[in-house]
Amino acid sequence: MIDVPYILLPHGEGLGLGYASAAAAGLDLPAAVPADEPLTLAPWSRAMVPTGIAIALPPGTEAQVRPRSGLAARHGVTVLNSPGTVDADYRGELKVILVNLSDEPFVIRRGERIAQLVVAPVATVTPVPVASLDATERGEGGFGSTGR
Repeated sequence: MIDVPYILLPHGEGLGLGYASAAAAGLDLPAAVPADEPLTLAPWSRAMVPTGIAIALPPGTEAQVRPRSGLAARHGVTVLNSPGTVDADYRGELKVILVNLSDEPFVIRRGERIAQLVVAPVATVTPVPVASLDATERGEGGFGSTGR
């Protein structure tokens, strides 16, 4: 277990950050929209939704903002830049870019779980220019080259 300090920003007051179950991989991110002003996401549109949360990730980690499967399956609402990456040195508010891929408006209410946040280790690399790369069985085969 890794401690990840977080703060609730003024518009996130009363919201929280936690897991839905003991074995869940992702922390649920809430929508920090005003209670009296839900956000309506029109069909085929996108919006950056505030969470009211800022975190301090430990060095050597990242957080990935991922869709919630229920929103995607039932409503066609998903995270546009999935997964969104939160770097360990970012200290601003976590925001989620949601897109409505359905033909129906989707209403986002205060505190609704809109995405999940998965914290993972990151390996940094040193890019090394070379004249050629080692050969593999796949070679330069790109999209779809290994099957459907």
